[in-house]
Amino acid sequence: MQQDNQKVSVLFMLFGILFCVCLITANVLETKQISIGPVNVTAGLIVFPVSYIINDVVCEVWGYRRTRMLIWMGFAMNFLFVLFGALADWIPGAPWWNGEEGFHAVFGLAPRITMASFIAFLAGSFINAYVMSRMKLSSQGANFSARAILSTIFGEGVDSIIFFPLALGGVIPWEQMPSLIISQVMLKTLYEIIVLPITIRVVKFTKQHDHEDVFDHDINYNIFNILKI
Repeated sequence: MQQDNQKVSVLFMLFGILFCVCLITANVLETKQISIGPVNVTAGLIVFPVSYIINDVVCEVWGYRRTRMLIWMGFAMNFLFVLFGALADWIPGAPWWNGEEGFHAVFGLAPRITMASFIAFLAGSFINAYVMSRMKLSSQGANFSARAILSTIFGEGVDSIIFFPLALGGVIPWEQMPSLIISQVMLKTLYEIIVLPITIRVVKFTKQHDHEDVFDHDINYNIFNILKI
């Protein structure tokens, strides 16, 4: 029976791949600034909230343990991407190549921004998973929509509160920081609300396909118990 519990389904593997792709893609898109109405944001907003939606789906279906492994896997793959990108950026380009400036703009991430991004991602993702897990227990599995939205507000809120001061403190005026954080959380939460009907169908299909609907009774929420799946 223990051996069966250690198996990973094809759907979980696909969610893991998509999770990592979204995180890495968001890193690249963060290098472009865009405007949504009166609000200026980074293009990473297009894809980054998808990682929180996947977080919700995995936690709802397979529970906190699998979500914990997913978050650390995403962190590791994102770290490798940034590491190899920085290495390629550091190596001098060929004499005839004229794309150095553009390449550096994408892969030459400042260490301060990179560190802030990693810390914010870990904190926000684990808060999101924890809130989903605890609310599922307290509601006995009811009200998935409310749980998905509230967990996103908490997770994205922590992510933004950590990232922007660490990455941009002193670069942008401090008095503009609260409005920037609030606008980011609101836009990302709105994103989740818009795609919520799709998320609900994905959760329903996944539960039926894998015959899984885990409740995290008597679980250790230590984020470093990575191999406990």
